[in-house]
Amino acid sequence: MKILMVCLGNICRSPLAHGILDHLAKKEGLNWTIESAGTGDWHIGQSPDQRSIAVAKKYEVDISQQKARHFDSSLFAIYDHILVMDHQNYKDVLKQASTEDEKAKVALFLVDDVVPDPYFDERLFEPVYKMIESRCQELIQAWR
Repeated sequence: MKILMVCLGNICRSPLAHGILDHLAKKEGLNWTIESAGTGDWHIGQSPDQRSIAVAKKYEVDISQQKARHFDSSLFAIYDHILVMDHQNYKDVLKQASTEDEKAKVALFLVDDVVPDPYFDERLFEPVYKMIESRCQELIQAWR
């Protein structure tokens, strides 16, 4: 299975979701490919935000080697699931879908909520990490 996590800049939320789900999938022996991208292009080639790296490291998840990339329509052909962090990401990704099959691959990461962007509030990194980790554990159980 191939899963893409998407947020705005691909430096805070989606790298955490990418790293956490990859870490958990490997622990479970699942042969999944998990990656991430951003709907904005400001951070292409950059490492995740240092605060995301730090909170992930605290829980023994290494996201330091990830590099931000921009979401484009070619990614629909690669991934089985494209999970987005908020409603704007959802709209931005769906705009690039050209078929119903592509649209069907896109879903909010959280079923009934959004993952808040911690970029402007340092206090959110830990709660965001825990929110993402909890959902990743649910995904492991649902998709294994």
